[in-house]
Amino acid sequence: MRTALMNGRVLTPEGERADCAVLLRGARIEALVPPDDPRCRDVRVEDLGGQLLVPGFIDTQVNGGGGVLFNDGPDSGSIRAIGAAHRRFGTTGFLPTLISDDLDVIARAIAAVQSAIAAGVPGVLGIHIEGPFLNRARRGVHDAKHLRKLDSSIVPLLCSLRTGKTLVTLAPEMTTPEVISELTARGVIVAAGHSNATFAQAMRAIAHGLRGFTHLFNAMSPLAPREPGLVGAALYDESTWCGIIVDGHHVDPVTLELALRCKRHDRFVLVTDAMPAVGSDADSFVLQGKIIRVVDGACRDDAGTLAGTALDMATAIRKAISTLGLEPAEAIRMASQYPADYIGMGHELGRIAPGYRANLALVDDGLHVTRTWIDGVGVPHETEQRAG
Repeated sequence: MRTALMNGRVLTPEGERADCAVLLRGARIEALVPPDDPRCRDVRVEDLGGQLLVPGFIDTQVNGGGGVLFNDGPDSGSIRAIGAAHRRFGTTGFLPTLISDDLDVIARAIAAVQSAIAAGVPGVLGIHIEGPFLNRARRGVHDAKHLRKLDSSIVPLLCSLRTGKTLVTLAPEMTTPEVISELTARGVIVAAGHSNATFAQAMRAIAHGLRGFTHLFNAMSPLAPREPGLVGAALYDESTWCGIIVDGHHVDPVTLELALRCKRHDRFVLVTDAMPAVGSDADSFVLQGKIIRVVDGACRDDAGTLAGTALDMATAIRKAISTLGLEPAEAIRMASQYPADYIGMGHELGRIAPGYRANLALVDDGLHVTRTWIDGVGVPHETEQRAG
């Protein structure tokens, strides 16, 4: 069945258009055509009311949402609940993220993602395994008892997801370049984070397949006069992607603006690092035995350590515009096109173009989400403006 999305503005890879209808056939975008195109006759029409249609947002770091933490319930039901919470804010594709835990929990989480994909849970694209192969000196809120080195014996587990994408965040100094090569050769996306690596160690990891950096500036060796560190490697290398958290708490906007001057914008991706508070009225949650409180939009434990965020992707886009001076189209690309490219799905997600999956978001003039489509199935959202 065909559906024509009409009477809206459309953000295409070439820019915004107001002279076209988006024709959907099933789960895919069939064509962008003039409103009077014959193919728009005798189809189901959805009136966009003059609002802006954009590619659905893709979040590569989602720990929880809707009152659910993935670590607490690594099953397909938790993934469905987290996805539903974030969909209200325009996220139509996400990687459920497991923070440092035991290997048996990692195995359960991978099995849960496999089950969720097989069951057609909307939006799930794979899994992000953040740790436990991290440096204690940069562990942040991660529980030290779970941290360990990564050797080749664990590679089969990390490569066991049969469908979907696997992203692993590790500290390069907690493994070897050869293990990084083995992971990437088997299709795993490797990112550096929670690391005290030197610039030389980071560049060796990049040479062996390291593809990205998890929450740039946070929990990593800084740029210093005589040691550029992991931050220096992230900004120096032109090929890798950097995840950034634009919530006003994790990184000062001036620091992020400086980063954006160092590297092409299409190598930066907005992430939420979201916790259960997103899409929930709760002002606290428990993370591996610690009470985390949400105060003024920041999630912190009793020691004041940041523990993820209460950030949704629509708000991240608005903050990127208001605090970093980005054009709206560029901020939206950082939440859609660029993360799709990062995880190797830029051929089917992140753009409104013929042949692409119909994962879309409709936003009003304030960039609040009013409707989303995942694989052509639309859902209205009446609460995003109040919640986000």
